[in-house]
Amino acid sequence: MQSDLSFVTLVANASPLVQLVMALLILASIVSWTMIFDRAKVLRRARRSAERFEQKFWSGGDLGDLYHAVDRERGEADGMANIFHAGFQEFARLKKNPDIEPMAVVEGARRSMHVAMSREMDRLETHLSFLATVGSISPYVGLFGTVWGIMNSFQALGSVKQATLSLVAPGIAEALIATAMGLLAAIPAVVAYNRYSNDVERLNGRYEDFLDEFTTILQRQAHV
Repeated sequence: MQSDLSFVTLVANASPLVQLVMALLILASIVSWTMIFDRAKVLRRARRSAERFEQKFWSGGDLGDLYHAVDRERGEADGMANIFHAGFQEFARLKKNPDIEPMAVVEGARRSMHVAMSREMDRLETHLSFLATVGSISPYVGLFGTVWGIMNSFQALGSVKQATLSLVAPGIAEALIATAMGLLAAIPAVVAYNRYSNDVERLNGRYEDFLDEFTTILQRQAHV
C-alpha cells in the first residue's frame, strides 16, 4: 500500500512537537513579512521626505519661513524636517538670551538636532532586530523539528521486524518539511534585514551630512 506523502497529510500526521515547530515558523514568517512590507513603506517615505526637504532647504528661501512651514506640518513631517525643526527651534530660543555666547547657542542647537536624529534612527530601525532574529534562529528551529521527526521515525523501526522505506518515509518527509519551513522563514528575513540595514545606514549618513551643513549655517547666523 502506497503512503500518502502530500503536504497536508504529512503536516496533519506529524507529531505534536513537530506541528508546534511548524506553527511557530509559519507565525514567524507571517509576522516577518508584515514587518518587511511595513519597513519598505517607512523607508521609502523617509527617502522621499528627505529629497523634498533638501530641495526646499537649498532653494534659497528664508529659514524662518521654512521653520514655520515645517511646524505647521509637525504631524506629517519626519526625518530631516524634524531634525531641522529641533535645531532651528533651539537656536531661536537660545539666541534670544544675550548672555549666551554664540558658539554655545550653536552647540545647543546641534545637541537638539542629535537628539532628534537619534529618535528618527530609532524609528527607522524598528522591527529590524526581529527580522535579524527570525533570520538567524528559524533554520535552527526547523532543524530541531527535523531531528525530532527523524528520531520518531527510527524509534518506530524498533517495533517492527522488517524495516522498509514506506515505514520511515512519512516521518522523514515531515521532518524535512520543518527544515524547509525554517528556511522559508529565514531567507526573506535575512535578505530584508540586509537591504533595510543598508538603507538605514545611508539615511543616517544623509542626516549627519545635513546636520553638519546646517550647523555651519547656524554658526554664521549666530554672529549676526
